[in-house]
Amino acid sequence: MLSQLYIENIAVIERVTIDFSNQLNVLTGETGAGKSILIDAINAILGQRTSRDLIRTGASSAVVSALFTEISGETEKTLESLGFNADEDRTLLLQREINSSGKGSCRVNGRPATVSVLKEIGNTLITIHGQNENYELLNADIPMQYLDDIGGLSSQLEEYRQAYYGLKQLKKEMDALSLDESQKARQIDLLTYQLQELEAADLQRGELEELVNKRTLFQNSEKIALAFQEAKEAVSGNEDSTGALQALQAAADAIQEIVPYFKELQSLSERLSALTYELDDCSEELRSYGEQIEYDPNELEAIEERLDLYYRLMRKYGNTEDELFDYYEKAQSDLEAITLSDERLRELHKEYEQAEKHSQALAQKLSEARKKAAKIFVGKLKAELSFLDMPGLRFLVRQSTCDLNRYGCDEIQFLISANPGEPPKPLSKIASGGELSRIMLGVKTVLSGSNLGKTMIFDEIDTGISGSAAQKVGLKLKEAAANRQVLCVTHSAQIAALGNHHFLIKKEVREGRTFTGVYPLDFEGRKQELARMISGVKVTDLTLKNAEEMLALAGFSNESS
Repeated sequence: MLSQLYIENIAVIERVTIDFSNQLNVLTGETGAGKSILIDAINAILGQRTSRDLIRTGASSAVVSALFTEISGETEKTLESLGFNADEDRTLLLQREINSSGKGSCRVNGRPATVSVLKEIGNTLITIHGQNENYELLNADIPMQYLDDIGGLSSQLEEYRQAYYGLKQLKKEMDALSLDESQKARQIDLLTYQLQELEAADLQRGELEELVNKRTLFQNSEKIALAFQEAKEAVSGNEDSTGALQALQAAADAIQEIVPYFKELQSLSERLSALTYELDDCSEELRSYGEQIEYDPNELEAIEERLDLYYRLMRKYGNTEDELFDYYEKAQSDLEAITLSDERLRELHKEYEQAEKHSQALAQKLSEARKKAAKIFVGKLKAELSFLDMPGLRFLVRQSTCDLNRYGCDEIQFLISANPGEPPKPLSKIASGGELSRIMLGVKTVLSGSNLGKTMIFDEIDTGISGSAAQKVGLKLKEAAANRQVLCVTHSAQIAALGNHHFLIKKEVREGRTFTGVYPLDFEGRKQELARMISGVKVTDLTLKNAEEMLALAGFSNESS
């Protein structure tokens, strides 16, 4: 359920917080007050494409946030699949910032996210039903989804899809192996040459690093040898001077001579003696290391040639030593696969035939189930449309066969005949905005048992209808809101009177700037707004009385507000 919507700097809205409730929430206001802005803001938080033109004049950015409570299991699964988690109390906070620079940001429960993530999550939270081209009914994939929903075919569809995707994978493997003989010969020659070149190099793992280290050592051998010599002379001395070792030994001998007179110097004498032994070991190690440093130009040349071979092969087969070995293993595997491809191809053909039969059988089973679901759907929808003052409208489901795809082997299309004697045609060809509104409401009533966790938003569903038709649309909205949250933007007083919660969208001009606010109405506020909607211009005692009667008929009174 959408519990709270916060909008900042969207068009003429500077800052608005709306606290929605469950059941039927109606939003009304004069034309141009900004009702469509609310839908734009909700679309933004659901990951739909936005424009910088939405940002309020003078502002550098716009912000929309939506707090959802009691989210569905479907939403929780979607969050988990995307690496997010709902709060323990099943709440979810979505946030989106739109910047004039073109950059923006999105957050899910405070964590950074992308617009596509918002969209995927939003698909499980809200469905918006607007006018004409925005209707789900005109989307080619939607009719099939409706039948699958009413038939409870989700698990059956998933079983088919697993078989279908397996079939596609087999086809992909077959295509990869289906080379003509000349292509196969060229590929074998190339792979054979590459393998021979790599084998001739006799590469060893870890050799490259060892060669680089040896080359560095040889290139700096003179500097290293000099450093060892200087260090050794500093410790052991040379012909011209004594070193640290001799000086330390002299100090140790001197202290040892006076130990009989100063017993407390015994410890110091022992430490000095130990240091002389340690320094003598250091001198020996320096001598040993120094003797190992020998510059051999022939060995350096051999190292350079070996490194050149490595770098040449890496330019052809990989950027690192590991990639060279990976390429060699892959080339071996590819050569073996091509060599055995004819046999493997025969095996794949057998597997494909079996998989295709299995997929076809599952698709046919799914198609039969959809036929049954279509009969149930049309029967229930006929009753709903009759109630909505469309008794003469014929609604049909056209089910035709197509090649296997992710949905099965069906193409589903909704057709209507609005008048007796007229042949049925696609909805997009003949349905008016008002007819689409009522058909959509009827469909959603039929499907009311599915997707109960979703909030339904109807944007001006009353377009093209009035009187008893509007009253009945309102009653159906009320019925749909019995077990889910429904938001309805409407111009119809009949529909607005039936709302459990009523919000007024009002535009004001202050100090030369336009501001739109959204205000929850109490009983008196609802009465005034309904009277305005009835009269159109001037609120009179008669319209106020009519408004009060409408509220009373809907079960609302001043005492109950």
